[in-house]
Amino acid sequence: MHQLLQHVVNAILLGSTYALIGVGLTLIFGIMRLINFAHGEFYTVGAYMMFLLVMVFKMNFFVAIILSVGFGVALGAALELLLLRPLLKADMDTTMIVLIAAWIIMQNTELLVWGGVGKAINSPFPVQPLVIGAISMSWLRVFVFAIAGLLIFGSHALIHHTRLGRSLRATFQDRETAELMGVNVGVVYTATFALGSGLAAAAGALLGPVFIATPSMGDMAALKGFAIVILGGLGNFTGATIGGFILAFAEEFGASYISSGYRDAMGFLLIILVLLVRPTGIFARVDRIG
Repeated sequence: MHQLLQHVVNAILLGSTYALIGVGLTLIFGIMRLINFAHGEFYTVGAYMMFLLVMVFKMNFFVAIILSVGFGVALGAALELLLLRPLLKADMDTTMIVLIAAWIIMQNTELLVWGGVGKAINSPFPVQPLVIGAISMSWLRVFVFAIAGLLIFGSHALIHHTRLGRSLRATFQDRETAELMGVNVGVVYTATFALGSGLAAAAGALLGPVFIATPSMGDMAALKGFAIVILGGLGNFTGATIGGFILAFAEEFGASYISSGYRDAMGFLLIILVLLVRPTGIFARVDRIG
């Protein structure tokens, strides 16, 4: 029983960051109708920004997280304005090619700048774990869980309780009608891509100190993001959040009770099973982001 509880706790702590990645990706797809192949690279950017600020510039760890997320938001906005805005009326194939090119350029730039050797990032948290009864938790992972949860709830509040959020939901429901009602779709698209990119960068900034930063770390993060979006239903904020925890539980229990070598495969096996039963995803909605 104690071992089971430990696995549950591990899955919950990991699921929060998976949800963060999935939420950012599902927002971009739901509102912009884009499959963002560069999403994983924003995750990588967040981790490397933490390395730069904490290990090179010796900046305060918590300030570095804020700046890393802000850099991800700014980079996402710049990419949308420079690469995607001119293709606003282009077909999806052209946009996909541009995003794949952005993914390749960003990853190779990271490899050129940082090299192929992984970079460790120190944190101010104690090495000794937090022990509650028979459950042991890393202080850093608890912090990551708390911040990821705040970002998810904050994003949900932004979408449902702000003027920008109303514009996002209106554009998701009907772009043409939203434009006729005075919504600036260009601003909505920039804000959406910036928000989604910032959430991916936040996940990288939070998990960078847990693992290590490498140029290819975004590849698996992107695959997991797509898995989460498929599980939760395309364009569904709540579904992406729940999907992140479902994927984390599938990986944790699959690795523990079947084989650790198949940890990453468990999530994709789950996707196949879900798609066979419900091709639109577990929590698919067609009417709104929520």
